[in-house]
Formats: sequence, structure tokens, C-alpha cells
Amino acid sequence: MAEKQEECTHDCSSCQLNCPSKGQAEIEKDPLHPSSTVRHVIGVVSGKGGVGKSIVTSMLAVLMRRRDYGVAVLDADVTGPSIPKAFGAKGDILSDGNGLIPLSTKTGIQMISVNLLLEEETRPVIWRGPVIAGTVKQFWTDVIWNDVDYMFVDMPPGTGDVPLTVFQSLPLDGIIIVSTPQELVSMIVEKAIRMAEMMNVPVIGMVENMAYVRCPDCGREIPVFGVSRAEEVSKQHGVPLLARVPLDPNLASLCDRGIIELMENDSLNGAADAIEAFCRG
Repeated sequence: MAEKQEECTHDCSSCQLNCPSKGQAEIEKDPLHPSSTVRHVIGVVSGKGGVGKSIVTSMLAVLMRRRDYGVAVLDADVTGPSIPKAFGAKGDILSDGNGLIPLSTKTGIQMISVNLLLEEETRPVIWRGPVIAGTVKQFWTDVIWNDVDYMFVDMPPGTGDVPLTVFQSLPLDGIIIVSTPQELVSMIVEKAIRMAEMMNVPVIGMVENMAYVRCPDCGREIPVFGVSRAEEVSKQHGVPLLARVPLDPNLASLCDRGIIELMENDSLNGAADAIEAFCRG
């Protein structure tokens, strides 16, 4: 064992040893573009796909912009980018010779996504993991982010190359875990929590998406996907439950039309408050 430890690469993510210091090694973060200013970086993650990370990311960005913060979204879901669609963001990503200039939405949210670099937004990105991970790094190092208070990183599901790259390369202040009411939610949350622990990244809290549908007649909450276990799971893992977001046809329509910045849904106000308080320390 001692001989193997002498050969340690200090990359705990690929190490098979059960070392006492596993997950504690300091990993050098990639440098931000010298012309950029980004004060806080928040990852939005999940252990599986289809839980609505992108819509939660978009809603949080809109809410923080309404609080007059400088806001940016780094779309790290390279093979399934949907952030530009929600904001109706179209146009070429330009370079000033010094770096890439992110696109700005109607309310001034800065954004970078692989869909903004493709000639056709429906063209699939058929790249291997290392190429995708390298693209995400470039979104951080080569883009000129102008006076950003909160950057939200929309991460792909799971614990593969890209989430690992974000955890290791970007200076995440903390993460928001997105879940749904289904029975397997506990496993989803636990995977995300364990990865964050191994990477020494704090978990700010959990958001339960698609938690219920509100009856338009009587206002009763209808648990379409089963009875919520969010509070039980949050207590079990010691992670605050920040919000329960209902299924909202109006919100879905706004995303489809690219005008999510007009949303009137305030279900994530508590999560926005928690992010502010967490980053203030």
C-alpha cells in the first residue's frame, strides 16, 4: 500500500485506492479569462436526466437578474443544450481578438452554449467525452464574462466526464440539486451529494421540480408523480429543501416561445434567497 501511495497522482477521481485522504486533494482550477469578472459560480446538477435542470437554471437566472445582479449562464450540457431555446437566444458568438463575447438576452443575462456555435440548432453534437469536457473548459477560460455576480452552470446529468470537469476545473461556490417526486429520488440526490463531497463542493440545497399540479378550480395540489418525499430525503441527507416547483403549463409555453424572462412563477424565490445568503457567507 505504501508503495502505491508513493505513486499517487493526486487525482482522486480516477484513483481506486481507499485512501484516508481520498477526495481531499486540492485540484488547481482553470484560470478565468483575464478580462472577465465572475464573483460566484453555482452549479445546477442532478443524478439523472429529465428532472428539469435547465428550466430551474433558467428560472434562477431570471430571478437573480430581477434583483439587479449581473447574471450569466454557462450551458455545460453540450450534447443536450436547451438554455438558448428558453431565452430565445440566437446570433453568432463573436470574438474581439482577445476572447469570445457571450450572447446577451433581452434583460442582459450573458450566455454561452454550444447551440450558439452551431449553424443549425438541431444538429447533434456527436463528440467524445474529452472533446466535450474541453469545450466546457473553454467556455470558462476563453469567454469574456463582463461583471458577473452570479454564474449558473447547467450541468449534464450523472457523474461522467463533463460534471467531473466542472467540479474540478471551475471554482464552484456550491451546487443546487434538482430532483423530482419519483421513488428513485433518494438515489438521485445521494449520487449528487456524494460527488460533491468527493470534490469538496458545498451543497446549497435541493429543489424538487414537477412537484405537483395546482387545480385551477379549487387550488388543491395534485401529486401527478406520486406523493412528495422531498422533505424526508432532505432530512435524511442533511440538505435543505429550498423549493418545490409545480408543473406549470404557462412556464412551459414561455420556454417554448423563448420568452422565459417574462415568467410570473415565483416558486424559486426561496432558492434565490438561499443562494444570496450562502454567497454572502
